Amino acid sequence: MPEKRNQTSKRKPSAKEIAEEQRTLNRLRFVIDFTASMLRSGQLSTLEKLQLTRATRAFVLRLFPGKEETYDLIYKPRFDRIINEELNQN
Repeated sequence: MPEKRNQTSKRKPSAKEIAEEQRTLNRLRFVIDFTASMLRSGQLSTLEKLQLTRATRAFVLRLFPGKEETYDLIYKPRFDRIINEELNQN
């Protein structure tokens, strides 16, 4: 007896779904850029910088549940580098 193939067809996302995804990506971009800017501002203590990066991670993971590994590969090194550059300058 032949195996049944998965009959689910891929449908095109609706304009509403595309717009929602774009809003989510814009929110992500804003939060990441804002965090990087705050880390570079010189206005935060090291503890505050670490707290900010933890809060940013939590926010991003609410937007994209289950993407911890992706966050840790892309954004964590960026934030760590900014924090380390600031520490090495002082």
